[in-house]
Amino acid sequence: MNQLTVRGFDDELSDRIQRLAQREGISLNKAALRLLRRGAGLTDTAGAADTVGSSLDHLIGTWTEEEADAFDAALQDFEAIDESIWA
Repeated sequence: MNQLTVRGFDDELSDRIQRLAQREGISLNKAALRLLRRGAGLTDTAGAADTVGSSLDHLIGTWTEEEADAFDAALQDFEAIDESIWA
């Protein structure tokens, strides 16, 4: 994925990006990309399947409560913080 640093955009554009991000519940980066794609005449969803964070969307809501509980239980060990690592 490419990276680009954009400098010098005004308060009006910054406000628009922030409002879009807040309204849609997305990051500022995603909001800026969405506006750039619209401005370029491209669809908002192009490449979405390759985007980290949406590739597993088809699984949302497919687990039973028991499966979700088992998954949460399996992750419990990862919740512990080993203080010796941070000393």
